[in-house]
This record gives sequence, C-alpha cells and structure tokens, in this order.
Amino acid sequence: MLDQLTEHPYADAPINRALSDADKIDLLRQMVRIRRFEEASLKHYNGGKMGGFLHLYIGQESIAVGTVSLCGENDHVITAYRDHGHALAVGMGMDECMAEMFGKRTGCSKGKGGSMHFFAPDKNYWGGHGIVAGQTPLGLGLAYGLKYKGLKGAALCFLGDGAVNQGSFHESLNLAELWDLPVIYIIENNGYSMGTSQKRSSAFKNCLAQRGDAYGIEWDVAKGHDIYEVRAKTQVAMERAHNESRPTILELDTYRYQGHSVADANAKKYRTPEEIDAYKQNYDPLNVWRNRLLEEGVIDEATHKEIDAAAKAEAKTAVEFAENSPYPELSELTDDVYFEVDQNSEAGQTGRHFFHS
Repeated sequence: MLDQLTEHPYADAPINRALSDADKIDLLRQMVRIRRFEEASLKHYNGGKMGGFLHLYIGQESIAVGTVSLCGENDHVITAYRDHGHALAVGMGMDECMAEMFGKRTGCSKGKGGSMHFFAPDKNYWGGHGIVAGQTPLGLGLAYGLKYKGLKGAALCFLGDGAVNQGSFHESLNLAELWDLPVIYIIENNGYSMGTSQKRSSAFKNCLAQRGDAYGIEWDVAKGHDIYEVRAKTQVAMERAHNESRPTILELDTYRYQGHSVADANAKKYRTPEEIDAYKQNYDPLNVWRNRLLEEGVIDEATHKEIDAAAKAEAKTAVEFAENSPYPELSELTDDVYFEVDQNSEAGQTGRHFFHS
C-alpha cells in the first residue's frame, strides 16, 4: 500500500480538519457515483445506444469531487469535453446526464448537446465545451462578471494538459493578470493530449503550471489522486481569488484509464498496459480514499459495499430512464439556439441584435 496512506501530509490542513465523518463519506460516495456512471456510459456507448464521442473521466474522479467540494454560492465551474465528473460533482442528476448522452429530450441539454455539453446554470455549472481550450476565455469571463458585480467568488476553469498550448489560453492568462480576475485554471494533467505524450507535445521545464511565471500568476502542483491534497491546494487558490481577486494556475497530476475518447483505438499502444495497471493498483483515487477512511475508522467494508451497490443501482436506473425517454421533436430543432428568438423579443423577430438602423 502507498506510504501516503499512513502519513496523510495534508490531512491537517484547516480545510480538511473541518471535514466531518459524514463529509468524508459523501466525498467517497460522489467518486463512486461518477465511476459507476462512467462505466454504465461506456457499456451502452459500445452497445450503440449513444451517438457522437464519449470522453470518460475514469481515474480522475478525485479532482472534480475534491475541488467542487470547496465551492460556495458565488463560485462557478466550467470545463472541457471530459465533463461528466464535474457535472455529477456539482449536483446534476444521473438521469438528466444519461438521457443527454442518449440524445433524449429529458437530457440536461434537451438531447442536443450530448456527452460533451452538460450544463446546469442553476448550479453555477457552465458546461462542457468541445473546442480545446475554448472554455478558458469563458472561464475568464465568469471571473470578470464576479469582479464587475463586486461578488466574493471564484471561477474554476478546468482544462486538460493538451489545452495549455492553445493561444486562447495564453490570451486568457494575459487578461487574468492585467485585470486581477478571480479565475483558477485547473490543469487536469493526465499525461496525454489525445494520443501524444506530454513530453512530445509540450515544451516545459518542470511542470506546465510554471508557465504562469511568464504572466506573474501564482501557480502550484498537486497529486490529483489524493483528495486531502487536492482540497488543501485548491483552498489556497480559492482564498486568493476570494480575498485578493487574483488568478491561480493549479496543475493536478492524474491519469485516465480509458483512451482520449472511446474512439481512441490506440489507447494501449502509446501507453503500455503495465503503465495503466501500475496506476490502477497504486493511485486509483477511489481506492486511495476508501483505504484512508478505513484507516481513520470512518467506514468499514460493509459501508463501502453499500455505497458501491447504491451507485450501481442509480446508474442502472438512469439508463432505464434514458431508454424510456422520448427523442426531441423535429420541430424543436431550432429552439434554444438564440435566446432572443426563443423569447420572441423584437430583436429576435428582426434579427437586429447589434444594429438598430
């Protein structure tokens, strides 16, 4: 077993000392729910029940759960296309998420977005985005809105390690520093951008987050499989955003078990099976957290089995809900494209959104 299971270097961080036993169990429950949801998604995607792409979050669950657990009323979340874990972590239901991937009307985006476009504005969750790094200027905009309104909050903008090379990300960093915006860029570094290793695709010295030095932005690195460390490091960034209205780049090292997407036929060619198995055996976030709670006496094996069984049952029910839900009507094809059109406003009727002559 890992040495860190007994040492717990971040367990004494104030934000973690404040966790009750019930809080810790809930963190485990959320991670297990994400894992079982993803496994059910993979099964039915391979069964031909879903269209489009499917980017699975299996292996990274501790990041979404650990970071989102710190969010308050004025904190916002936005991410890329590997968005299922964040969606469930902010409180979206399995039914609406599964139905979305099945392309059903009862989905969170009415069946029109699919796997990459989960949204829940009522939960300050501004979605998954299919364009690499396309969410990074939008996350900046969320932070700008918070500062403009004088709200004490933060925008958590998640991105993969491959997105750090996109121009829009660097433009966002420039403005974040110039305007002192409370954005936290969280790089979920799983080591591979699509089918290419980080070393072959990104130029860096020690880590990707260190690029923040060029912009004068504070940065840090953490082990993404350890919820205690994720929460402790994220809390520092949250306080910086809340109290100083300052940006942060936080790089969380992690690993994805599946390919870039389910369509990634070479997932076990650019990575060895031994590499994948080593991470599963030593750093699986569910096992790491479960073992810590066992060690702390917070749960026993019976409790863990109950949590797992409940998550599997919930995922199965979500699949049944999705299968039994209707598809969108053809007449709804152009709905939800332009707000003004849907509201039948004057601008929507005339098309004059920006010009008045």
